[in-house]
Amino acid sequence: MKRVFIQAACGLFLLLTGVSVVSAGSIGVTPVLVTLSASQQVTTVTVRNPSTKPMSMQLEVMNWSQQEGEDVFTPTREVLVNPPIFTVPADGSQLLRVGLRRAPDAQRELSYRLFLQELPAPISSDFQGMQMLMRVSLPVFILPQVEAKPLLRWQVARTQQGTLKVSLTNDGSAHIKITNLKLSMSSNVQPWVSQGSFKYVLPDQSHDWIVSANSDYLPPPGTALQLIAQTNAGDIEAEVMTEP
Repeated sequence: MKRVFIQAACGLFLLLTGVSVVSAGSIGVTPVLVTLSASQQVTTVTVRNPSTKPMSMQLEVMNWSQQEGEDVFTPTREVLVNPPIFTVPADGSQLLRVGLRRAPDAQRELSYRLFLQELPAPISSDFQGMQMLMRVSLPVFILPQVEAKPLLRWQVARTQQGTLKVSLTNDGSAHIKITNLKLSMSSNVQPWVSQGSFKYVLPDQSHDWIVSANSDYLPPPGTALQLIAQTNAGDIEAEVMTEP
């Protein structure tokens, strides 16, 4: 694990975010989200190499949790991937098998990450420069035995730095992926503040976004703000009151 993370520090780290195919440099992966369940305990992922040189890769599955809004990865053997090390030929592809090695939780979705780490190619003794290594991450979700849904709770608070802190707590039993946030005064047509980066919020976890107003005005406590969030479950609209 330590070796893989050290290699990634000097490489290209990509999180796949929900489209059908993602190409990163000279690699393509499909699908980019893996779902397993009691009724589907094995699935496949295809890695394509459209370049003119073969590419060697190593696989690792990590348990995915969150603490104080940050992702935490720990080793696990609850999900199996095969083959663990492979070489994709030039203009070729490799089929990966992903299998469940534990029973799904009765009530709650389980989350993991599948990391594909490019292995360094042999280089000549007179090589000068930096070799960029690709590292791709796919979310893996294990569905529970019952239907699981996110349950979202929003809060907006003023900060001493003159910004707004938008907080989301997921009290549900399944993840939510926020792809965009817009916050506005109820009387304004144009968004007042906006945040465009995506974020997964796992069950029983929370995340904060710090956003700046488009003007020097901060709404006083008790002001009604209109919040619109684009998510993997569809657009969400909510009225949120600012807190002290």
